[in-house]
Amino acid sequence: MNMTFRQLRLFLALAEHRSITAAARACHVTQPTVSMQLKELADAVGLPLYEQIGKRLYLTAAGEHLAETARAMADEWAAFEQRIDAMKGLTRGRLRLAVVSTAKYFVPRLLGSFCASHPDVDISLEVLNRDGVVARLKENLDDLYIMSMPPEHIELERHAFLPNPLVVVAPESHPLADKKKIALDALRAERFIMRERGSGTRLACDSHFAQQGFVPHVRLELGSNEAIKQAVAGGMGIAVLSRHALALHLAEDQLAILDVQGFPLLSNWWTLYPHGKRLSPVATVFLEHIERTAQDWYESRQYAHS
Repeated sequence: MNMTFRQLRLFLALAEHRSITAAARACHVTQPTVSMQLKELADAVGLPLYEQIGKRLYLTAAGEHLAETARAMADEWAAFEQRIDAMKGLTRGRLRLAVVSTAKYFVPRLLGSFCASHPDVDISLEVLNRDGVVARLKENLDDLYIMSMPPEHIELERHAFLPNPLVVVAPESHPLADKKKIALDALRAERFIMRERGSGTRLACDSHFAQQGFVPHVRLELGSNEAIKQAVAGGMGIAVLSRHALALHLAEDQLAILDVQGFPLLSNWWTLYPHGKRLSPVATVFLEHIERTAQDWYESRQYAHS
């Protein structure tokens, strides 16, 4: 079976973008070139690799297996290049991260210090909801993944690197804003604005409320922390959010953190990758960097709150 590395790269672009035009654009070649190379690749395999149904392109079973194999080959080659660069005293390469949306409040800051120390490393950052990150994790599309509630059905290497306190927030003028040790039952009459089902915050909330026998009156479900903050500030209800999603000074969000018994819910942010995956040198360096610097960043924010 004869095929070239170039053909495999073009096929990976097709698998990612599900469009010959988009694959050509991503690889900086013409559309006829992509079509011709993919035809030669399919001939070498001896089976169709994709099919067009209406306006959508789908990989065949053979195509899915080839994409998985080609991705592993590309990752191995990239790791080889990085190891050779390291032997030459160079630190460069590409780091691919997929993070859940709440992590956007701190990951860019941690990336900033990493990029300052490693200016020749290119960063690819995907910010998605939890289901999107889990989907990429299943397909091993990235070097590392960051979320607060790792999936239990996937065998993973896990590294806790940052506390993730979940707090109850209300409008700053809420009658309970100045109260201490508020019983959870005191919130039964409140209307909650919740993250969407499946998000890490929602999973943690549902688990805690179920343990306490508390059923929140859910008024609204939203998929954005920013939208939830605006809705709470506007008086539509109260919410549970990661402290990292709030401004350093709560007055900027026009919110108050309620002193509810059992809160904050204590969890962690995790850096994840599939069990058995061999990290690239750049990914290994970043993992060490984030574990070393995240705690200092967190403590600096805690100091600012006090």
